[in-house]
Amino acid sequence: MTDLTTYLALGALVGTLAGLLGIGGGLVIVAVLVHVFSAQGISDELSMHMAIGTSQATIVLTSMAAIWAHHRREGVLWLIMAAMAPGIMLGALLGAVIADALSGQVLKGLFGGFALLIAWQMGIGFRLTAAHPLPQRWILALVGVAIGGVSALFGIGGGSFTVPYLSWHGIPMRNAVGTASACGFPLAIGGTCGFVWMGWDKLGLPAWSSGYVYWPAAVGIVATSMLFAPLGARLAHRLASITLKRVFAIFLGYLGLNMLLELMGATFLLSGR
Repeated sequence: MTDLTTYLALGALVGTLAGLLGIGGGLVIVAVLVHVFSAQGISDELSMHMAIGTSQATIVLTSMAAIWAHHRREGVLWLIMAAMAPGIMLGALLGAVIADALSGQVLKGLFGGFALLIAWQMGIGFRLTAAHPLPQRWILALVGVAIGGVSALFGIGGGSFTVPYLSWHGIPMRNAVGTASACGFPLAIGGTCGFVWMGWDKLGLPAWSSGYVYWPAAVGIVATSMLFAPLGARLAHRLASITLKRVFAIFLGYLGLNMLLELMGATFLLSGR
């Protein structure tokens, strides 16, 4: 029951952040779940992979709601999404394969560093300015492979990469965000299938798991995140977005730094032996 409450509370937090700041919250989901899974007695070699795989599964459903919301406002550029989607899905599958090949400790180190990088980017408000016309479809597909691979590796929906990339090519921010939300669906499908496949025969997985995806956590997070997203959207119109993003950047930086410090502490203890 305690774990279920944690999943529901995490979903409420992530949903509010999604409505408030326009982010999917995958980094928060992974950072929290890895601690919850470890507390459940799941080994360090599985907890990080399960946190990432479960985060990908939550994005499958939450991205569908986001797509519909942006489509109603004509925010999705479907031709661009269709050009990038095959590469994104392939990249997400490859990201799951790469994650499976890495140890839990290496994944923690990479994740902590990535969280700090995103926190820095949000904190300073760094954006690429438009410089080039949109490339050909095959280049968009290749870019999709890279976005899908890195995003699946860290359990996120890819908006951190897709939005700046499209903005750099002169796509209006409203359309960049809407199209990135649509691209999150094939990414999450590919990533979820990859983490299910790569973790299928692993020993030590808890009941109700499909490979590295733990469904009780995924369902609990999705249930409340979709309920709380409208609340975040309403708050976004009352609060200063720049201040909120900087507060979230500090919070995200804390999560990343905490994970790196834990990793360093574990390494130090092992070397001391």
